[in-house]
Amino acid sequence: MAFAFTKNTAAKLLISISTACMLMLPISASHAVQVYKSIGEHGEVKYSQHPPQNGTNIEVIEFRSDGRQTNAGDMAGRTDPNQNNNTQTAEQQRVAQLEARIEEQEAQANAQRCQSLRNNLTNLNVGGRIYEMDSNGTRQYLDGREIELKRERVQQAIDQYCSNSNI
Repeated sequence: MAFAFTKNTAAKLLISISTACMLMLPISASHAVQVYKSIGEHGEVKYSQHPPQNGTNIEVIEFRSDGRQTNAGDMAGRTDPNQNNNTQTAEQQRVAQLEARIEEQEAQANAQRCQSLRNNLTNLNVGGRIYEMDSNGTRQYLDGREIELKRERVQQAIDQYCSNSNI
């Protein structure tokens, strides 16, 4: 035998089931839950619902029914305002790593540009016929004066951008 549920019937059934479950919850669910934190015999931290028999530094932590501590103001911890904090936060470390990565990528791109400029200068110094492609894709051959001007411009670019490069 199969039952066919419409969306409306299924929703009503789900609401009925959840209401019944909430009514069956004990009344104490709305009260705070106590957890005992203690240090064990071998220095390990222990948490328990029951007070520890053998433990040191016993601390009672109360949790509300929503899982947060009842004394939420204490969750931030206690810090000394005069304490000098030299450690970087996780966000500062992430930013520093990103900056280092960007710097490395820029150095690599600059090295590639310098190598390309040096290759161009080598081609210009070899001699022979040199051409450039125009917007239509046809070759425009350079004369001696244009080649010399190109050599000077490429050398200036190398001097300007590649002085710190070891390539």
